[in-house]
Amino acid sequence: MDFRFAPEDEAFRREVRAWLKKNLPSDWEGHLRDESGWGFARGFARKLSERRWVAPQWPVEYGGLGLSHWQQLIYNEEMSYHRAPLGYIAIGVGWTGPTIIIYGTEEQKRQHLAGITAGETMWCQGFSEPNAGSDLASLQTRAVRDGDDYVINGQKIWTSGAHHADWMILLARTDAEAPKHKGISYFLLDMKSPGITVQPLIDVMDNHSFNQVFFENVRVPKSSLLGEENRGWYMATTTLDFERSSIGGAAGALRLLEDLAAYVNETPRNGGTLVGDQRVRWRLADAALEVELGRMLSYRVVSLQARGVVPNYESSTAKLYNTEMQLRLAHAGLEVLGLYGQLKPKSRRAQLRGRLERQYLWQTAMVVGGGTSEIQRNIIAMRGLGLPRG
Repeated sequence: MDFRFAPEDEAFRREVRAWLKKNLPSDWEGHLRDESGWGFARGFARKLSERRWVAPQWPVEYGGLGLSHWQQLIYNEEMSYHRAPLGYIAIGVGWTGPTIIIYGTEEQKRQHLAGITAGETMWCQGFSEPNAGSDLASLQTRAVRDGDDYVINGQKIWTSGAHHADWMILLARTDAEAPKHKGISYFLLDMKSPGITVQPLIDVMDNHSFNQVFFENVRVPKSSLLGEENRGWYMATTTLDFERSSIGGAAGALRLLEDLAAYVNETPRNGGTLVGDQRVRWRLADAALEVELGRMLSYRVVSLQARGVVPNYESSTAKLYNTEMQLRLAHAGLEVLGLYGQLKPKSRRAQLRGRLERQYLWQTAMVVGGGTSEIQRNIIAMRGLGLPRG
């Protein structure tokens, strides 16, 4: 197998790097995980939209450039490596848009896709509930048909960005008598609808990124139903496959590893530098191998997409490995930095701008987000290895 990119793909990589150098300020880092960062992220998305780079792989008629899967991979890698603030558009571009392109009506595509690629519309995901996380199909939020509307009542939790979002992808139960996987429908919900209450959930980094969302007699038009009634579970699995592909995650890990390598090469220790400690070298060597393996798993997902195959357990494999790999890398960094690694970014003596402390806490959540490691292992076992359900 030839792992080299074609000359035109490498030219595109250079173009993306040059654009990021010009348009991404060196001091932006970390803004998106506090309230001050959302305006910056929105402005960055609009700059991307000027080049049709919000969703460059999407078809031209939907606001993209129709780039190849490999060029999309290059784009994702460069954005991740340079820590670009894509959180504002992530759910719309990565999960909502592709699902609408596959299952949506022409009217729904016209209504929603242009706003995503213009960087004007932010989406959130209304899937998890207090008693329906790993067992998502047990969700109890109800949507009852009333004339040309559905009336929604219930609660969602861990809803990233709901306090800023314009729209939500929502799963709700429309047939309480059907088996749990077969009575769920998929809605495109306007977050300005009356009856929606968003309450913050403050995470371990003292940031407000998660929320719980309550629905009290929220009316949504029938036109907001994506696909067929009671068939939403099957569309949700498509959304989750897009979410779990982990494309670009290894590039972000590589950047952190390079920062850590530079630190140990420059930090004095016992008349030399920290890299002289054999234990440190072994730790970083192990991390480098893991980062490269994570990159290969992501490339596997893209190779399937390039052949017209929708990845399934392959996406779960990439998600499982890359999230756990990034958590192990952050833990290794904390060990190398010692007590300095526990300091928050704004602490006077924080090393590497406090990235390791932030990364460790964030990746602890990401191992759970998008489906826990246990869920991913079950998917790999059943769909990849053909093992029976436990």
